[in-house]
Amino acid sequence: MTAAPAAPATPTVRTVRTVLGDIDPAQLGVTDSHDHLFIRSPRFPGQELDDPAAAEDVLRAYATVGGRTLVQWTPWGMGRGADALAELSRTTGVHIVAATGAHQTAHYAPGRFPSPDLPTPDLPISDLRAPYADLAERFVTELTAGLPGAPEGVRPGLIKIADDAGPLTAHTRRTMAAAAEAHHATGAPIAVHLEPDGDPHGVLRRLHGRHGVRPDRIVLGHLTRFTDRSLHRSLAAEGVFLALDSPSRIGHPADLQAFDVIAGLVEAGLADRLLLGADTTTRTARELGGPARLLTDLAPRLSRTFGPELPDRLLRANPASAFAVDWRTP
Repeated sequence: MTAAPAAPATPTVRTVRTVLGDIDPAQLGVTDSHDHLFIRSPRFPGQELDDPAAAEDVLRAYATVGGRTLVQWTPWGMGRGADALAELSRTTGVHIVAATGAHQTAHYAPGRFPSPDLPTPDLPISDLRAPYADLAERFVTELTAGLPGAPEGVRPGLIKIADDAGPLTAHTRRTMAAAAEAHHATGAPIAVHLEPDGDPHGVLRRLHGRHGVRPDRIVLGHLTRFTDRSLHRSLAAEGVFLALDSPSRIGHPADLQAFDVIAGLVEAGLADRLLLGADTTTRTARELGGPARLLTDLAPRLSRTFGPELPDRLLRANPASAFAVDWRTP
């Protein structure tokens, strides 16, 4: 008796999770892959981005010059503007991808997290005392059920965490473990804030080597802060995405090497690992142009230097790959 043929595999459907729902990656269009419409931190008093009307102005200016999607990396507890994101997206026509996750303890009021020097930093997240014990569950709940304070169905599309300057604190180890657990439960990509004195390869070893997160599900931010060209190439060769998320700022020190970083990676055949973002974190930075400058200044310079295919790849094709997910339900 001849065995019946195996049923065809169900095709994988990858989508990007925006605040208005999941969309085909091709719908993203021109994408600012790392920015902030809303953010607050004790480290930047008086510089909060907390005005929905100002955020709308930013999005309209961005849309006017061709911007179609903005990925906000603001994590839990830092004023994400969850109640305003969906209406802003509807009003301006710009897709918004929000974030869950957690930053360094310095960005939270005292007492929001336990001491970063608690012992047993590498225990499974379920064995740690609150609030760390429920951190992975918090991320998963937001990714699947929605952001607290937002209209029903407004869900984030990525997990934002951070590296440390110098050796990793216990807080960062726990946050990385929670992010990896939430990634495995949902498929969400993980975006990492890097410090110039940090260890990007150490971040990759922890997320990929220890916690099993595939490199192509990891976005490393602030790569223009690192002057070692071989570091950029070696990270990109590992398969992670590199967010060059400051070269739109006027006078930012990273401007001085952004084009050299891009050129080196293009010459090494690694352009498909690059993302661009404005990373507007303060009111002062917003006054310098915000995400619109990616398209009015940076993209034209890239086009003149490398040809129009490169900015199209960095602003369209690569984000569509980096933020697309075969979403899983825990």
